[in-house]
Amino acid sequence: MPINAEYRGPGDLPEVIPVFPLPGALLLPRGQMPLNIFEPRYLALVDDSLRDGHRLIGMIQPDFSHSRDEAKPALFRVGCVGRITQLAESGDGRYILELTGIARFKVIEELTVLTAYRQCKVDYFPYIDDFTARKGEDEVDREALLTVLTDFLKANNLKVDWEGVESAPNEALVNALAMMSPYGAPEKQAMLEAPDLKTRAEILVAVTEMDLAKKRTSGDTGLQ
Repeated sequence: MPINAEYRGPGDLPEVIPVFPLPGALLLPRGQMPLNIFEPRYLALVDDSLRDGHRLIGMIQPDFSHSRDEAKPALFRVGCVGRITQLAESGDGRYILELTGIARFKVIEELTVLTAYRQCKVDYFPYIDDFTARKGEDEVDREALLTVLTDFLKANNLKVDWEGVESAPNEALVNALAMMSPYGAPEKQAMLEAPDLKTRAEILVAVTEMDLAKKRTSGDTGLQ
């Protein structure tokens, strides 16, 4: 999904953004994430984002292992900001939208705000390479990625559009597979925080190989 706004670097993005803490959610640069928004605080977040014109939402995972307050859990230190590129009203009070990832960010601090949703001051400079499409994709071991994908699909009796997979550039392929992967918060966070595309692909391959080995050992071939 193309983005009408152009983001060439950190200076094109606001330092303070609304954040949407969502367990297991992984948004990556130029990846697309569908969201079904129904909680009042996040409906307000979308309304404010559209009203302000920036149409940005920071996706971040809650860090329950370091939380004292379940109602307001701690946040991981790294997330990814996305722009609303599709929006539909469901007719029953929900928004159905799609975010397109722009760049990862590091949380500097969470702000004390009057809004029902949370807001953070963030820094994009540690991930400045995110603004360059397809950077480092030639370093990805595509053969290893496709091999483990084939094994995963076979073990879980799943099918995929192989024509689409084979035609996808390495960046799109790695990020789409990482975002769709069925793994938990630690694994998703490791893929998010990977320093480059090559490392992200290697983490995805390693995690998938461990998952497949575990299934073979237990005799379980079903998707967990």
